[in-house]
Amino acid sequence: MGNSLCTCVGQSTVGVVERWGRFEKLAEPGFHFFNPFAGEFLAGVLSTRISSLDVRIETKTKDNVFVQLLCSIQYRVIKENADDAFYELQNPKEQIQAYVFDVVRAHVPRMTLDELFEQKGDVAQAVLEELEKVMGAYGYNIEHILMVDIIPDASVRKAMNEINAAQRLQLASVYKGEAEKIFLVKKAEAEAEAKYLGGVGVARQRQAITDGLRENILNFSHKVGGTSSKEVMDLIMITQYFDTIKDLGNSSKNTTVFIPHGPGHVRDIGEQIRNGMMEGASAQLSQLNAE
Repeated sequence: MGNSLCTCVGQSTVGVVERWGRFEKLAEPGFHFFNPFAGEFLAGVLSTRISSLDVRIETKTKDNVFVQLLCSIQYRVIKENADDAFYELQNPKEQIQAYVFDVVRAHVPRMTLDELFEQKGDVAQAVLEELEKVMGAYGYNIEHILMVDIIPDASVRKAMNEINAAQRLQLASVYKGEAEKIFLVKKAEAEAEAKYLGGVGVARQRQAITDGLRENILNFSHKVGGTSSKEVMDLIMITQYFDTIKDLGNSSKNTTVFIPHGPGHVRDIGEQIRNGMMEGASAQLSQLNAE
């Protein structure tokens, strides 16, 4: 290449031209003629495309966790300063890698593992600023730095996963307990409402029965002469008694209660009811007189 009279410099590249072994100029992409008798020749060609360098760094965090960081550095040769890039650095990749190691190992030990995951962009920015300052003097521009991955030790990852799983199980238990609490409260409220409505229904039923008995007694007394309220009440009670016996016999699911069921016992039950009512009325009358 150096002894050619003419040559072509490709697109996205820049040529370095020397005269008698000394830098002369930069050759733009295109066809160029060199005069070997005047000592001109093409010393080399540099690409101005973006290059990528992956660097893996192992370091320790503030909470004594060893981690591996994978950084991706994207850089390119500054076209106007291609002569510096050509002559100043023997191996630019090793130079970039050394500065990345230095900056990362200076910042990461001041962070905990959680802070490192949260602030990895800050670490990448610190590396970018340092590399731009240093590599710019050598004709290189740092385009981007990406903190691709943070890999803790396998045992640390396992412990972190277990902690996360335990926290989620604890949260699930809290939600489950709250759901069961709500279920029990709603169930108790429903039972209370059902009992209240059942009581209202029983009260209305008894009121209807009382009204019906009163009406039946009055109608029977008016239509059948010479009958007293006591006789009518006994007849009604006997009728209801036999209706109850009939219902118990027809239904197999009801709980049967055996009670004396002769006609004489029915009269005894009626007398007990009347006596209880009379005693209650007498007690109320005595209380009013005492007042």
